[in-house]
Amino acid sequence: MGFFGKKGSSGFSSSSTAEEVTEGIDGNGLTAIVTGASSGIGTETARVLALRGVHVVMAVRNVDSGNKVREEILKEIPSAKVEVMELDLSSMSSVREFASKYKSSGFPLNILINNAGIMASPYMLSKDNIELQFATNYLSHFLLTNLLLDNMKNTARESNREGRIVNLSSSAHRHPFPGGIRFDSINDEAGYGSIKAYGQSKLATLLHANELARRFKEEGLNITANSLHPGGIHTNLFRYHTILSGFASTVGRFMFKTVPQGAATTCYVALHPQVNGVSGKYFEDCNISKSSAYGQDADLAKKLWEFSLPLTSP
Repeated sequence: MGFFGKKGSSGFSSSSTAEEVTEGIDGNGLTAIVTGASSGIGTETARVLALRGVHVVMAVRNVDSGNKVREEILKEIPSAKVEVMELDLSSMSSVREFASKYKSSGFPLNILINNAGIMASPYMLSKDNIELQFATNYLSHFLLTNLLLDNMKNTARESNREGRIVNLSSSAHRHPFPGGIRFDSINDEAGYGSIKAYGQSKLATLLHANELARRFKEEGLNITANSLHPGGIHTNLFRYHTILSGFASTVGRFMFKTVPQGAATTCYVALHPQVNGVSGKYFEDCNISKSSAYGQDADLAKKLWEFSLPLTSP
């Protein structure tokens, strides 16, 4: 994919890397949370943000793995400001505990990158008895964002710098269940398909960003929310699909992005001045793109928000 990237209006393409799209950007004075930062594009996102001077908080399920990544970043960038905090997105109590500890830390919050996810897993339930992909990829990030919003609002106001929420969606949002979201059967094993459930969770992630953007505009907040498709990257997301993993390792290596290319759009949307004031958009290859009809459905986004509130209440 990266070889044939044609530059878009931003000046970047599918072959651009995270370092390239943030070159010359000074992130000093900014603090960012990156979920799922202990592997794949989450690790590269954390590294490049740290390289640009951002204080990075790695929110990870496996703290040991997170600390190893932190050590590697500090070895490369001795001046980096990197923290590791535990966050298990399959558990809402873990999300609440993380948010509570973050608030107690006194850290500001300029950038929230909802990156962590699982892909096309067999039917499973989260620790809160919610279908695992919907819970991990979307619902826990919905809760996390809501719990940290006051911090983001205060930081944006006190620093007079735009806050940014970046949700990692996927082109798979174009292939959910009929109707987009299975509101009446979200946890039902009957009719479950791992690929469609993944698409549903990534559609929900996109709609979440859109509804946040609408609400921020209504409130007049200096915070933006956008979603993106990072591109096809061979990471451990493929662990549940040996055929896809085998394809990605062989023929797919000529079509898939590298990890530095895969993290580029995230870092672009999180840091680049071209994105100042841009909100409620869907990005691909570091350029604004067009989502599916479901992805542009404002009523569906509002319905999902109202559906999610009771599911995440204590």
